[in-house]
Amino acid sequence: MKISKQSRRDGKTLFNVCRVNGVLDEGKIRQVLVEVVARKPRGYVATLHHFHRLVKLELARRTALVESATELAPAIQESVRNQLASRHGAGLNLSFKTSPAVIGGLKVRVGSDIYDGTVAGRLAALESSL
Repeated sequence: MKISKQSRRDGKTLFNVCRVNGVLDEGKIRQVLVEVVARKPRGYVATLHHFHRLVKLELARRTALVESATELAPAIQESVRNQLASRHGAGLNLSFKTSPAVIGGLKVRVGSDIYDGTVAGRLAALESSL
């Protein structure tokens, strides 16, 4: 779907209206959607399509997955949570997962960024360098 410049601007404006202190507010998103669908301005489908894309990207950017070989102690989880919050800001949705393939260390995925401090990652890097 080809989106006009005006629809992109309008979608970005709607997106910015839905942010409260740098974090998306679900209530405002619902309110904006209801108003736009009720009014049906010119090009509203393209505008909503771009708005949806921006919201989806923001949610992915605000979601973090931490993988480890064994379950982490609560103190370590809190330390990881604090370090990620200081680096990526408040409002980060954090989840912890155990994966035996990691072997040791941590692998953190925040949006499209991956921080790999695992033994498996280091072995793979060593293998590719040889």
